[in-house]
Order: sequence, then structure tokens, then C-alpha cells
Amino acid sequence: MASVLLVLALRFVAPPTSAFMLARMLDAVVAGERGFRLDYRWTPIGDMSAELPIAMVAAEDQKFPHHRGFDVDAIQAAMADAGDGERLRGASTISQQVAKNLFLWSGRSFVRKGLEAWFTVLIEVLWPKQRILEVYLNIAEFGDGVYGVGAAGERYFGRAPADLDARQAALLAAVLPNPRRLRVDAPSAYVQRRAAWIQRQVRQLGGAAHLAE
Repeated sequence: MASVLLVLALRFVAPPTSAFMLARMLDAVVAGERGFRLDYRWTPIGDMSAELPIAMVAAEDQKFPHHRGFDVDAIQAAMADAGDGERLRGASTISQQVAKNLFLWSGRSFVRKGLEAWFTVLIEVLWPKQRILEVYLNIAEFGDGVYGVGAAGERYFGRAPADLDARQAALLAAVLPNPRRLRVDAPSAYVQRRAAWIQRQVRQLGGAAHLAE
């Protein structure tokens, strides 16, 4: 019951932090990183460039407007690849990533995956899709200690989220697989190729209109 009330409250209230942010701050304390500062600021989705939500969806979860929290086809494909001896790859939707980053810890235990599924269901039932995407854009990590497009836009481009263009949105989305290794401010050839691919995907999806379907 407590989890239901918590998720319901966060439909209307901006999360003051997330489980992943707290874990990073704890890591910094344990490691004695005295210069570490966590940069997180909440930005309503209405104050973001329309390029940001569609870039994240194109990069991470193109079926986001249509699924109910789980991409069954992607899960089946990942399991088939694992059955063929390939490394098990992720098939997480944006909804699952919100559930994990906001409430849980990193890892691959069955307990954590079970809790992730539970919170994903709650999020999908209690929040509209726009709210899920809004929270994702605000708690995603875009660099070590840099959380959300508000902090990232100011840090890397000197711009408010409302002023970011398609290329900048794509660069932010491009580092999401590993934001502590991949850099927005000094993009590697891989990040630049991935950003270009994301921009092509956005065009193929029909741009921001894809999210209104």
C-alpha cells in the first residue's frame, strides 16, 4: 500500500531526489570525493524543447507511446539471443528505467527485477505517459553527478532546456547507455555517430508528433 501511495504522490509532486542519486552521493562519501557535487534541478516538460522528449524516445524506447510498460518483443528477442549463447542485453523501456532509477538500486538480482516490474506496473497505471517521460527527462543521468535535462543543458551547452536544438537533444540522448564514460561536452566518434542515428530515427518516427499518437 505504501508503494502505491508513493507512486501516486509522485504523479503530482516533483521527486526531490532518486535512489540512483542517493547511491551516487553515498559512493562519493565512502570514496572521500570531497569535490563531488550532485547537480539536479526539476524542469516541467512544458519548459523543455520539443526536441528533448522525442530524442530520448528515439534513442531508448521507440514503442513508448504504445506499450504498457514492457516491450514484449524486445524481451523475447533478448532471451532468444541469450539462448543462442550471446551476452544477455537489456530490453528495458523508459517506464522500467524510471522505476529502477527512482526507487531501486542497480544490479541484476531476481528481487530487484521483481520490484522493478511492480513499480513499472504502478507507474503505468497511475501516471499518464507524459508524466512518465517528464520524470525520466529529469532523473536520467547525463554525466557523473549530472541529473536531468535542466542541469545537463546548462552544464554542457549553457542553455535552458527550452532552448536546446535537435542536435543537442540527440547528443544528450546519445550518452544514456553509459553517461559516466560517454561525454556530451567532448563527444567521441561513437557518440557523434549515435547522435546522428538518433536524429535520423526522430525523422523516421515523424518527430514530436510520434508522442501524440
